Amino acid sequence: MPHIGIKMLAGRTQEQKEKLAAALVKTLTKELGCSEHYVTCTIEDYDARQWQKVFAEEVTQKQDKVFKKAEYDPKDLL
Repeated sequence: MPHIGIKMLAGRTQEQKEKLAAALVKTLTKELGCSEHYVTCTIEDYDARQWQKVFAEEVTQKQDKVFKKAEYDPKDLL
């Protein structure tokens, strides 16, 4: 059962989040050939300081699971 988890800097509207979730679910179901019935999606907002920990835990420490590498230094957000 696919789950999409999005973690990002705060600042997007509820409408933007809903559109993003819908677009990602549509793409996921198309690419995996599954029904939307089984897909869930969460969106979590963080400020720049909180993002440092999230980035370390979700990107730096999981290099073997990252399919799109960062092209920025998260410290630049502070």
